[in-house]
Amino acid sequence: MRRDSIFYKLFQQSPTLLFQLLTTPPSNADAYRFDSVAIKEPRFEIDGVFLPPENQSAGVVYFCEVQFQTDEQLYERVFAESSLYFYRNRARFSDWQAVIIYPSRNIEQSDIYPHRSLLNGEQVHRVYLDELGDIRSLPIWVALMVLTTVEESQAPQEARYLLSRTQELTEQASRAIIEMITTIMVYKFEQLSRMEVESMLGITLKETRVYREIKEEGREEGREEGREEGREEGREEATVKLVIRQLTKRFGELSQEMRSAITGLPLSVLEDLSEALLDFTSLADLQTWLERR
Repeated sequence: MRRDSIFYKLFQQSPTLLFQLLTTPPSNADAYRFDSVAIKEPRFEIDGVFLPPENQSAGVVYFCEVQFQTDEQLYERVFAESSLYFYRNRARFSDWQAVIIYPSRNIEQSDIYPHRSLLNGEQVHRVYLDELGDIRSLPIWVALMVLTTVEESQAPQEARYLLSRTQELTEQASRAIIEMITTIMVYKFEQLSRMEVESMLGITLKETRVYREIKEEGREEGREEGREEGREEGREEATVKLVIRQLTKRFGELSQEMRSAITGLPLSVLEDLSEALLDFTSLADLQTWLERR
């Protein structure tokens, strides 16, 4: 299960989610902005950086690491990354804190003695998702994090319960939650077809944002053509435009070779790509995806 991309989406949708995990969040938590940064020389990639508002005095920068596999040098890397980033941006921040999210304690690296001062102080926060309590009693965004750890035998039931809670939210918030739940479940049950996942959740995945955009743009193009054949061609053209627009927005201008490869894909594959690209972190991921097909 590709949890890195899921947590990236969660923090993008709700940056304040990180602070719901802390006992003493900053008073201006609502003003923080989520980002993912890379540090050159040496090359470091930090999972998540939560930046205080720029229009206020120097604030605290929060670093976040999501770790679902044991790494016996995790703390060495996290503290090196955090210290280097803080050093290079010292004028912008008054302090730094780090949050490490684990599914459970048994994933944590075994030798933590060299880092005892940081780990036993107030600067580093370790979160174990299986210790946050009953998923049904948690705030909805925190519950989504826990949903990624739930066993497959229980996940459908818990997912349907979380879907039922979206009725209490605004339309915009409800759609965002439904998007995340369906994404988590599709990743968790990769062996199932889309229809089987739809049946499991009692919803239609084609009602999600990406499919709505594709369907609407395709419909508009189809109307202009005025014929059944024209509608299908218009839908495919609209999907190509949508996919290229999304990729360009995330990674910059695409090469002519990549554009040609995408343009030549059949509609069913284009629709798969429109969903898969949400998980891409670079154009290398796109290239790999295209080569596999």
